[in-house]
Amino acid sequence: METTSRVDAEDAPDTVTAEGTSAARRLVDGFLAAPFPWYGLDEAFTGPRRLLHLGTAADGLVQHGSIGHGDEPSVKVDAGDAEKLRFAVVVTVASSPVRHSGDGTGVLDATTVSSAAWLAGSGLLACTWPAQLDHALRDDWLNQQTETAFELADDLDGSAWSELSLPVDGVPVPFHYRESEYGWVLAGSAPGGVHIGAYGRGMSAYGLGFSEAGDITAYG
Repeated sequence: METTSRVDAEDAPDTVTAEGTSAARRLVDGFLAAPFPWYGLDEAFTGPRRLLHLGTAADGLVQHGSIGHGDEPSVKVDAGDAEKLRFAVVVTVASSPVRHSGDGTGVLDATTVSSAAWLAGSGLLACTWPAQLDHALRDDWLNQQTETAFELADDLDGSAWSELSLPVDGVPVPFHYRESEYGWVLAGSAPGGVHIGAYGRGMSAYGLGFSEAGDITAYG
């Protein structure tokens, strides 16, 4: 699924500055501008939540975004600490058909459950990679694994996936689910014209539930 821009919470500097505040405000405003509901873990999860990424299509329409739960996933931590991370990231993807871009120069791909699976799979790869891997080889490894994640997302009925039923707004919903040594990925559809993808590690996917996110401004 093609996106032309992305706003990341990580773009804001660690110190509290006017620039950092502005970046965080833009991220919140982007989430609020989406014409679809956002999903996160339900109220059974009582840990910290944060807005992570926002993606827009070529026509500027908000198309997907992710909300983090628990620890902040990062490849910057030491190998021993990385193993202790407990997080789950929920990706909401607007369901849309194939359509022309806003500037009339091309066609935007349809968004499906596979789109959610792809975004979740690539998101997991971006924050978890083998600690023993030489940094010089990381790009090659990431390119190879990203291609594999794309192929897996395009074959949700394949043997790499199993079915997992999880509640969405209290109603059981079937999800495609797979595990790897780096964590787990799942994807399915939800009410409101959206697809849900999720990835994580250190937290079992089997006990998760999803619901519409509450006050987005509180996550910013």
